[in-house]
Amino acid sequence: MWCVGALASKTMTPSAPFPLAGAASKAPINSLASLHLHRASRRPRPPSAVSLSNHSSFGPKLSSKKTFSTRCTAALTPELKNTLDKVVTSHKVVLFMKGTKDFPQCGFSNTCVQILRSLNVPFETINILENELLRQGLKEYSSWPTFPQLYIEGEFFGGCDITVDAYKSGELQELLEKAMCS
Repeated sequence: MWCVGALASKTMTPSAPFPLAGAASKAPINSLASLHLHRASRRPRPPSAVSLSNHSSFGPKLSSKKTFSTRCTAALTPELKNTLDKVVTSHKVVLFMKGTKDFPQCGFSNTCVQILRSLNVPFETINILENELLRQGLKEYSSWPTFPQLYIEGEFFGGCDITVDAYKSGELQELLEKAMCS
């Protein structure tokens, strides 16, 4: 794994996927415990006489070439907005999440699913991992940057933290009871 190699200060090559724990050891660093043991066994390096922050290689790089950002700035198209409007208004409770209610792929998404299940509320889930445009557009649609996102009666309710707080205070149950009765 590249980041482990960077943390362990070992040279990585594509042919050697894991850095070696030492010259004599051929055991890969594949756990946090082995990484800590490996880092603890290294001799401390003397402080550098040259400050890296003043080195010309680390300063701002000026270039005459124009660069273009690949970041999607307008992911919420009118068509996607109409589709999202239809989805959130056609179901009383909708959870946009990572994964599905039967197989959440994120701890925060799983928390929201468990809360809704504990309240015996029928709800729909949309897996945002299946479509990058949906995921980016939904961030604009709700003005909320993270997932999961819970919608109740067509209105954005909040993410995981807000859902948990409302559940603990009883506010979520009250709101869902009203939604189910309407």
